[in-house]
Amino acid sequence: MQLSRVARHDPVPVTDEEREAGVLVAVVDPGNGSWPHGAPPEDPHVLFIKRQDDLGEHAGQMSFPGGGRETFDHDLQGTALREANEEVGVDPDGADVVGRLDDIRTVTEYAVRPYVARVPNGPYEPRDTREVAAVAALSVADLTDRANYDSERRDHPHYGDIRLHYFRVDGYTVWGATARMLVQFLELAVGWEMPPEPDREVEPDAEFPV
Repeated sequence: MQLSRVARHDPVPVTDEEREAGVLVAVVDPGNGSWPHGAPPEDPHVLFIKRQDDLGEHAGQMSFPGGGRETFDHDLQGTALREANEEVGVDPDGADVVGRLDDIRTVTEYAVRPYVARVPNGPYEPRDTREVAAVAALSVADLTDRANYDSERRDHPHYGDIRLHYFRVDGYTVWGATARMLVQFLELAVGWEMPPEPDREVEPDAEFPV
């Protein structure tokens, strides 16, 4: 994994949304302790949360730890670190932030800024159980396995013609805005190449395959 490529990336900002959020793409350092899933030391993992099913926005979906900026946050990096601590117990002082990905827009009218950080080995567990149902550390090797990835093209009511990505690992499905950020992270950090064409094209109102 080459996080130096993330550090060198010149991120594209989004500055015209009314609401801002920061999320943490937390790369678990497998050399610090023993990972409960028994992964080999050279196999890095990325932390995700599964949101509770009764939330008003993105209920039940997988996401990176993070949330909306508060007035007391110094900046969006502070937002991402604070939220990661509140949600799953990432120690802000132990997180080595190496860079940023491009900002993205969401259908909930947020500009989301993803920060990439190395974090010590866990264990990480839900702290804010009102929002977080589970914490999942998914192997980068599994995320980049073509057998675990598929995509579709559809006409989105907000974005027009888009490609949606689905990463299916360990019974979890990462899709939506989080999958868009994950694609860029994997491209930068491990040189993963998204297949040139989607697996299928669907109607705008087709059911999401999750």
